[in-house]
Amino acid sequence: MVGLLILSIFPLNQQLISVISIFMQFFAIFAFATCGGYSGQLRVSVDCMEKASSNLSIGIDFFYPFRLHQVSFEAPVCEGMRRERVFLIGDYSSSAEFFVTIAVFAFLYSLMATTVYIFFQNKYRENSRGPLIDFVVTVVFSFMWLVSSSAWAKALSDVKLATDPDEVQLLISACKVQTNKCGSVHGPRWSGLNTSVVFGFLNFVLWAGNIWFVFKETSWHKGASRLAAGASEKQAGTFNQQPYNQSSFDQAGNYSSQGNLGQLSEYSQVGGPTSYSNQM
Repeated sequence: MVGLLILSIFPLNQQLISVISIFMQFFAIFAFATCGGYSGQLRVSVDCMEKASSNLSIGIDFFYPFRLHQVSFEAPVCEGMRRERVFLIGDYSSSAEFFVTIAVFAFLYSLMATTVYIFFQNKYRENSRGPLIDFVVTVVFSFMWLVSSSAWAKALSDVKLATDPDEVQLLISACKVQTNKCGSVHGPRWSGLNTSVVFGFLNFVLWAGNIWFVFKETSWHKGASRLAAGASEKQAGTFNQQPYNQSSFDQAGNYSSQGNLGQLSEYSQVGGPTSYSNQM
């Protein structure tokens, strides 16, 4: 219903801006939901020489915002029933939180912009300040989407490395003893976080593509269009004067030719009797 309302009321450029802003909301939701709502788990096994000390399924849970240095788990030391607490390595919260923050603010702004486009269209177009602010904000969000998506993609690769079961085994002291056997039961699933990176760059493409349509609503573009229209009108007026001058030239030429014909006819009339008298 909203799409039909937009298509039936607004001009083409405003229709495109409104439709793009609606897509921005959904893409932003997917971006921060897939990243901010993530929780993963990996499992490793420690098989000691003393079977009673072994633990073949050690679960390690981690989640957003990926402060891995605060994630710990207990692993056997393979010396009686002793246990040690092991912490993961790395803090990737800054990139993750930055990405989610940009996504949330982009969603809020696109929601507000859509409301203005649909319900306050006249006020938006009659004041040149509104389109200019919209244009500047769109450019800023496009740049921020590119930066945050790139930073989060790099942080995600580091998170994958830090939570790789083979890397985690190196943190367990019992796994450094050759008589003990350590292995990975399963690793985390990364489909949700990979999707968040994809939606991050899709948001950048969407916002960057919308810059042109928002720019067309600003006074800068309309002023340039008016100058171009005025120049074309002057050229059209110059071309329109040329047929008029040509026609006036033709009229003058016809008039002079008619005058010469008249003189010739008079001359022939005068010469006619003269030749007759000579014959007499």
